Amino acid sequence: MESSQTTLGSTYGRSPVPMRPVGDPGPQVWSVERSAELYQIRGWGEPYFTLNSAGNVEVRPDPAQDRGIDLYSLALDLKARGLDLPVLLRFSDILRDRIRGLNEAFAKALVEYSYAGAYRGVYPVKVNQQRHIVEEVVEFGAPWGYGLEAGSKPELLIALAHGRESGALIICNGYKDTKYIETALLAQRFDKQVFVVLERIEELDLVFRASEKLGILPMLGVRAKLTAKGVGPWADSAGDRAKFGLSASEIVDVVDRLTARGMLSCLQLLHFHIGSQVSSIIPIKNAMREASNIFVELAKMGANMRFLDVGGGLAVDYDGSNTDFHASKNYGIQEYAYDVVSAIHEACTKGSVAEPTIVTEAGRAICAHQSVLIFEVVGSNDLHFGDPSPPDPNAHAILKGLYDTYKNVVPKNVQEAYHDASQSKEEAQSLFKFGYLSLRDRSRAECLYWGCCEKILGLVRRMRYVPEELQSLEKVLASIYYCNFSIFRSAPDSWAIDQLFPIMPIHRLQQEPTVRATLADITCDSDGTVDHFIDREDVKQVLELHPLQQDEPYLLGLFLNGAYQEILGDLHNLFGDTNAVHVRLGEQGYHITHVVKGDSVEEVLHHVQYDPEEMIERVRQQAETALRAGQISLPQLRLLMRHYAESLGEYTYLSSDD
Repeated sequence: MESSQTTLGSTYGRSPVPMRPVGDPGPQVWSVERSAELYQIRGWGEPYFTLNSAGNVEVRPDPAQDRGIDLYSLALDLKARGLDLPVLLRFSDILRDRIRGLNEAFAKALVEYSYAGAYRGVYPVKVNQQRHIVEEVVEFGAPWGYGLEAGSKPELLIALAHGRESGALIICNGYKDTKYIETALLAQRFDKQVFVVLERIEELDLVFRASEKLGILPMLGVRAKLTAKGVGPWADSAGDRAKFGLSASEIVDVVDRLTARGMLSCLQLLHFHIGSQVSSIIPIKNAMREASNIFVELAKMGANMRFLDVGGGLAVDYDGSNTDFHASKNYGIQEYAYDVVSAIHEACTKGSVAEPTIVTEAGRAICAHQSVLIFEVVGSNDLHFGDPSPPDPNAHAILKGLYDTYKNVVPKNVQEAYHDASQSKEEAQSLFKFGYLSLRDRSRAECLYWGCCEKILGLVRRMRYVPEELQSLEKVLASIYYCNFSIFRSAPDSWAIDQLFPIMPIHRLQQEPTVRATLADITCDSDGTVDHFIDREDVKQVLELHPLQQDEPYLLGLFLNGAYQEILGDLHNLFGDTNAVHVRLGEQGYHITHVVKGDSVEEVLHHVQYDPEEMIERVRQQAETALRAGQISLPQLRLLMRHYAESLGEYTYLSSDD
């Protein structure tokens, strides 16, 4: 009976594809061009990231200018200035360009459809609440009247402090209490357009009480629960059982209760949200059709409908495949703008209703590209056994059998050889367990087994179709590259929801990457690994990297991580915020506008209620006791206390001289 053959599968939702070797087969010399293809940088990186002739990643923060920044040189420059890695680079010009591109796309769509209304984007503060980011969004968005969206009371306070432009648009979402609503109503006196969006029917009573108390009529919106849903991990943001939003009957109830109080004119905005990272344009089209009809019906019921907030969901192409895969998107910003505008225009024209101001809450698409995390590989664990030597004539039969299996591995029998090697390994373990095989012979058996697997993998990489049981060999035999960063701090979505981020070396790209590896961070947690990476056809479980070289740093970049990751990151193992640097292009090259130093050990200890001075004193007392007992010398005590005190003020990550 023939063995079943299957293509390399994936648990990430795409069709299975065959396993393939690094790069293209053949004697072709490696080049920067082949690295660009391998790491798919043109797919996810354009127009901001490319490779230069030196084999380094180059950042083009402003696509309108024919100038770039060598990322490797920048990282070395920052280290020379005393900023240890890992470091988060924020490119302000990319943020500016993303805001410009979104606004220009909608401006073009408005003209294309002769749309009578306007467009106003708002930035959801929750995407990245860092002060410098919010300030830059406000600065770069000012020419377009770009506003802010708050999903909590603290975020509303940020929006009020930073949305200083006359007529600034502030959308208030999320759960609300009396103080939240009163603050929003009072802020209307600041010449701001502050909308309180009803997420739950109970909030209407809070609004009524606040309005009566303050004598201020609210500017209200309602969030609708659409039947249309998004795709991917956030699909449940819409639908009948969504966390937020009002059903059709609840929306009608709001209209009736406002009418009864003579306040129906306060209802001016309809909002919906079908989820983050909507990778397919079809759910967006469906949601727009449904929401546009709700808007028209509200206007016909007498509400003063002036704004339609289509929420977020504008996706980022993390893997560069331009597909509806959850880590990609099958549409561009211009197509998105056309579909939003056309749907509203068609519904309003048909219903003879005035076309509203269109509001979007794109956050991921605005913020993701502007951040790059640079980190260093600090060590590796490799499984390479080479060509094993034949066992002695009097060696155990299990060793002779394993060696024969190794010598006889050929393309036609890889599956049979794997079965034989696996059986011999299990027998060797059983023999050792019952005392019939020495520890040294068990070690030799394991080395021979892994040698067989390594030889089989070398042949499997050239096969078009791979037996299912051999598909795991690539990951099992991969090297582990230990990296000076924390997944939980800098890329928590990679750990929590298997989010894919582009990761690649930022230098040596004119050389062939001959090592296949997974990445491990420096937390003492087995989950602190990255073992799923972007690929042209499928999610791959290993990343092609270069061999480490002594006395030369090997730097990797994690890209498109500017949305959500910083604020979601935690203090696992007490690794704190990384150093962060804001970089802008200037006439004479780049210049650094802000440096935000990463957390020191003392700072993270304060987060968990420790008193560093008290800790020093407790250790000193123990050291004095040990000195009196003759267990430690005075120079050793002095060195210990110096290290202890100095460590409190240092970066929580490994320093460059460790």
